[in-house]
Formats: sequence, structure tokens, C-alpha cells
Amino acid sequence: VQLQASGGGLVQAGGSLRLSCAASGFTLDDYTIGWFRQAPGKEREGVSCIHGGNGSPHYADSVKGRFTISGDNVKNTVYLQMNSLKPEDTAVYYCAASSSIQMNYYRKDGFGSWGQGTQVTVSS
Repeated sequence: VQLQASGGGLVQAGGSLRLSCAASGFTLDDYTIGWFRQAPGKEREGVSCIHGGNGSPHYADSVKGRFTISGDNVKNTVYLQMNSLKPEDTAVYYCAASSSIQMNYYRKDGFGSWGQGTQVTVSS
């Protein structure tokens, strides 16, 4: 199981970014893929996840209505579309995989495979 996150960058408040998480060694249908973020001096927190099989998305309240998670089974890639970005969204973003197809996004201990992070910086 390998995950490769990309798509981070510097954007002004109100702008958008799309993160990608390319998966290899497994198929998305069999896993939950989650996005997490960690700001300096803070704990890593769950942002969103998409369940294997039915593809149902789940979001933390802090991003609901602004972020959209989606999966492309052909490319074996999960995306996180981030709109209306705020300075408090600044963090290193990580994608992770859980072998449970219905893992909750807030349970980072339930995700056993992690990609490297990608930096998202939102300027005010």
C-alpha cells in the first residue's frame, strides 16, 4: 500500500486548491481514504474521508460546504477540492488509507498507511 499526495501550494484567502492522493498496491473500493492536516504546534486532525465500496464522503464541520472529496477508480486517485480557503486551513495535508471500508475521518489511529504530506498555505 503506497500513497502519494500532491497539489499543495500558496493561495490567497478565498482561493481554491485541489489535492490529489495517488494510490498503488490496492484498489480504492477496498479501503477508506482519509485526508488529515497538521498545523504547526497542533495535533494532526481528520478533515474528510471517502468510504470504499459506496464512495460516501464525510467531512469535519470546519470544512463542510467548502471541501469536496472524490475518488477516481480508474486512476486509483482520491481528490480533495478545497474552495473558499481560509488562513486557518494552512497546514501540511496528508492522505491515509484504512483497510476498513467505513472508517471515520476523525479516527487517525484507524488509518495504517500514510502518504507524505503536502503543504497548503493560505495567506490573508
